Amino acid sequence: MKLAGMASNRGRNLMNIADRAPGGAEFAVVLTNSEDAPVVEKADKRGIPTETVVREEGESRTEHEQRVVEALADYDFDLVCLDGYMRILSDTFLDEMPTTLNVHPALLPSFPGMDAWGDALDEGVSVTGCTVHVVTDATDDEGNVIESEVDGGPIVTQEPVPVYEGDDSDDLADRVLYQGEFAAYPRAIKFFAEDRVEIDYDANAVEIDGDEGGDFPERRLISHDRAADLRYGENPHQDAALYIDNTVDEASVVHADQLNEGAKALSYNNYNDADGALNLIKEFEEPAAAVIKHTNPAGCATADTLAEAYDRALSTDPMSAFGGIVALNRVCDEETATQIIDSFKEVVVAPGYTDDALDVLFEKDNLRVLDVGDLGQITERLTEKPLVGGRLVQERDLQSLEESDLEVVTDREPTDEQIESMLFGWQTLKHVKSNGILFAKGTETVGIGMGQVSRVDAVRLAAMKADEHAEGKDAEGAVMASDAFFPFPDGIEHAADAGIEAVIQPGGSQNDDQVIEAANEHDMAMVFTGSRSFRHD
Repeated sequence: MKLAGMASNRGRNLMNIADRAPGGAEFAVVLTNSEDAPVVEKADKRGIPTETVVREEGESRTEHEQRVVEALADYDFDLVCLDGYMRILSDTFLDEMPTTLNVHPALLPSFPGMDAWGDALDEGVSVTGCTVHVVTDATDDEGNVIESEVDGGPIVTQEPVPVYEGDDSDDLADRVLYQGEFAAYPRAIKFFAEDRVEIDYDANAVEIDGDEGGDFPERRLISHDRAADLRYGENPHQDAALYIDNTVDEASVVHADQLNEGAKALSYNNYNDADGALNLIKEFEEPAAAVIKHTNPAGCATADTLAEAYDRALSTDPMSAFGGIVALNRVCDEETATQIIDSFKEVVVAPGYTDDALDVLFEKDNLRVLDVGDLGQITERLTEKPLVGGRLVQERDLQSLEESDLEVVTDREPTDEQIESMLFGWQTLKHVKSNGILFAKGTETVGIGMGQVSRVDAVRLAAMKADEHAEGKDAEGAVMASDAFFPFPDGIEHAADAGIEAVIQPGGSQNDDQVIEAANEHDMAMVFTGSRSFRHD
């Protein structure tokens, strides 16, 4: 798509568009009505042809516009983009041109006119923004401006921008430009370049093809409120803050009450780890406990009682659990609390506490005690990860396998007990950083190999953890869960050396036959899930 740009001054939006080339659009020409407009030099540096058409003394609107049309006649373009072009255009220009767009520094129809920033500040609004709209004729037959029709054309897109206490017009103008117009104008041009825009002039409306909304709409607008200034971020040299989404109903550590108010506040890492721990224990209906360190489970278990579940989770890797986060999916009782304070923990998260449990937990001055309330249902369907320059958004991994989902691929069939361990291991493995391997017996972990760049190293790490760190249990006779397929048989060989007797994995490798053959040679049972459970955050 070819563009014609028109500006009276710096043309910062036009140059931003030129540099970003949204949808592959590029400028055929930039025209100004001012001899001293800096946009001319900026366009020249980018190799964009320029034209200057200054309104002469006594020249009518119509006459000037006719000269502008003539100046553009030798250029081929599909869209006209105005940027601070300080002339109201009439049908003399608009009828001869393709669609003409303008960007206005407010959320129209609010604050039209020349001082949108000052008007927004005068009205005390907390949000303003910008609007990219189609330019329509706002003049009468004599060429006089009809003020009520200025900036009244169909709206293509808008971008909200916050107004902060203490802002002046310059502050707000800069924020609207850089946070609003630099986002909205290229977006609008991309819509046109992709031939997705339908303009209904009679209805004064624009429809963007393919913008149906749903979980992944064309645009995502996020507004969270600052809940706390944190002591620092992941490291002491990084500043940090906590923001809260008050629309979320699901139990979360962000909304949790810290019951021992005298203890120090949660840190950035505490929140991150506590969130991971809470998400893990939400997987289970039975009493469950997990200990998390650096967002990875050090151990997890379910049992008939909460105290028993915690004991089994802790015994997976008590050394790594030192300074970790404990999460429980039942009201914490005194017996469980007594076990928790037996070694150093940073935070405990639960859906409630008995009075006796609180008495025990409060003995530790710096153990933060979070009450998330009723765990209820999982309602948040999406997860997201900020990137430099953008954001990844995906559906939350809510898979929950049943026995009928498992495909036995080996000569040996898994026992009922092994199937129970497989399903437990798979649900827990979803919360282990990839590449992830998990050894389980019954419904408790015995060794976890997380975050390795080699799957076979993850197996070896899980075996080492089970052999050297676990207390009162080992990998002999355990089940192994793998979050992705085994590309080679070596992972199975190392698992067999550790004593593994059954494997659950997605399958789908080009070498599945070799992997299955290795399992058969070691008399292992192995099932394929047909689905992967990577976690990279």
